Amino acid sequence: MTITAIPTQGQGPRQDNLAGILCIIAGVAVFFLQDLVLKFISGGYPLHQAMVIRSLAATPFLAFLVWRQGGTQTLRTPGWRMMIGRGVVMFLAYATYYLALAALPLATVVAIFFASPLFITILSVLVLGERVGWHRWAAVAAGFAGVVILVRPGGNLFDWAAVLPVMAALFYAWGMIVTRKHGGTETAAAMALYGNFVFLVLALCLAALFGGGQFASEEHKSIAFLLRGWVWPTALDLALMLACGPIAAAGLTLLAQGYRIAASNVVTPFEYTAMIWGVLFGWLIWRDLPDRNGWLGIAIILCAGLYVLWREGRNPRAPATPHP
Repeated sequence: MTITAIPTQGQGPRQDNLAGILCIIAGVAVFFLQDLVLKFISGGYPLHQAMVIRSLAATPFLAFLVWRQGGTQTLRTPGWRMMIGRGVVMFLAYATYYLALAALPLATVVAIFFASPLFITILSVLVLGERVGWHRWAAVAAGFAGVVILVRPGGNLFDWAAVLPVMAALFYAWGMIVTRKHGGTETAAAMALYGNFVFLVLALCLAALFGGGQFASEEHKSIAFLLRGWVWPTALDLALMLACGPIAAAGLTLLAQGYRIAASNVVTPFEYTAMIWGVLFGWLIWRDLPDRNGWLGIAIILCAGLYVLWREGRNPRAPATPHP
């Protein structure tokens, strides 16, 4: 689950777009392995258990990245409150995204989530005071029409869990706006480590509330994934949950490297390769394929998101006037 540039500090000259593209494609593919693991275990374990284990496993890898990007002094910064706040928002984004994965086809969740650039466009106007032309507003409107086609409110096939990836996209966009507004002085590794700490704390809070299983319900897959009590994992399932830590660290490294060595407007569209993985693995593992309306919604969201990204890369941003 990834979209948009990861901030880095002390960037060198952008000089190798091809290598950057390959890093982004590889990073998205690596991150997608985490999506597969979470969907695979969602039928037998709670989300908070998986997130606690994942966060613990990721800590040493992220600590190593912090050491490589300037050491512990990058953590002692006036921006620590911002990084914790961003971590809370990103936790909400990831939690709603993974809860959606428990109930919906992979391709549907990934496609709806890629409405994030549309939300980023709206929030950049409301929060940062950026100016957006009618071309991008038209693309935003078209993109949300694609979301409506996928979500199908009021239809016989509507599942309320389809609202979850919309929420995930909104929370993710909010996190990216915070990054754009305040994150220029922080390293990617420091932001990731603070975020991982927030993930761990909030996942432990959910475990304290629901880990005993007293609120467990199997009426809906997403609710079950949230409220299920902790289960002693098999060796394979524990290995899969532990693997999410190094997967996240490796994906972060590849994405950060891609944005460091190449122009962001060139490499960002390649994050949409996640849609390919969503359709492919959804079909190979769960035999899920979008229907005609699903393909239409995916195509509209894809085109709208790519157009918004292209327009952002083509037109320099207007000076932001943050709202008080």
